Amino acid sequence: MKIKKGFELRDVCGEKVVIATGIENVDFSKMISLNESAAYLWQAVEGKEFDARLLADLLLQEYEVDDATALADAEKTIESWRECGIAE
Repeated sequence: MKIKKGFELRDVCGEKVVIATGIENVDFSKMISLNESAAYLWQAVEGKEFDARLLADLLLQEYEVDDATALADAEKTIESWRECGIAE
């Protein structure tokens, strides 16, 4: 899995949002707000291949959470990013 080319994380009025840039995403008319942990994950994997296990490991490094919860959250994050069309 990888974040699709042409999407960037930006800080807009103190909120982390993903916006489309570039001609390949001209039909993408959404702004996607990310919470603190999702923004952390985005920044950690931007430009890299990743899977749920890698995201879970990153969550375990940053937050006090058990492995099962981290993995479940990572899987939800990936599914959410897929549904929004910002990861492939």
